[in-house]
Amino acid sequence: MPRFGPARFRLMVGLLFLPYTGMVIAYTVLGALLAPRVAWDRVAALALVYFLGLGIGAHALDALGSKGVKPWGRAFSRARLRALAAGSLTLAYAIGLYYIVRHVPWLAPVAVLEGFFVFAYNLEWFGGRFHTDGWFAFSWGLLPVLAGELMQTNQVSAAGLLLGAGAALLSRVEITASRPYKALKRRPDPLAPEERDVLVRYETVLRSVSLGVLLLALGLLLGRLWAG
Repeated sequence: MPRFGPARFRLMVGLLFLPYTGMVIAYTVLGALLAPRVAWDRVAALALVYFLGLGIGAHALDALGSKGVKPWGRAFSRARLRALAAGSLTLAYAIGLYYIVRHVPWLAPVAVLEGFFVFAYNLEWFGGRFHTDGWFAFSWGLLPVLAGELMQTNQVSAAGLLLGAGAALLSRVEITASRPYKALKRRPDPLAPEERDVLVRYETVLRSVSLGVLLLALGLLLGRLWAG
């Protein structure tokens, strides 16, 4: 959460989980860059889809379904969170459906899977069976890479699967470090010195992974643009 601006603004930004939302959008860009020729309007469209669907929709549902109380869950009523989720997911799927119908029909299976995990993971359906680090890595690591390649080529290559597996592993690192980090961060009592050291280590891991993925995608994107 930023340390500037009105409280509602800071909580809204916190709801978006921008470092990880940025990672997932970067995965879609990496997938797109596997295509021999890149349609940049599709890159931008899919980035917007994931910003709406994950950045807003999934995180609003997470605030609704989480067993723990989160600051943005207190700042926004359940009705507002439902409205945020419904509006953002509707718009995301409207954009996706346009491209599925007009250009890339094989994007549809990924759209269906992502839609399932948006609800099953964040609302902890089926007794939380899909609210695990493994499914997190699959849905927000592997699938965004495949979506990026499919959006460009309407097919998935061996390179796309390997790149998606790498993204899934990075997402696994992120979520594995994130859970204990959040638990320590939300402790009401003061942390012992050794616990503060652990907190700093987790924070370093999280920042390094998210920033590393973003810089990797940005560097490859700029290289592709300069190459024409």
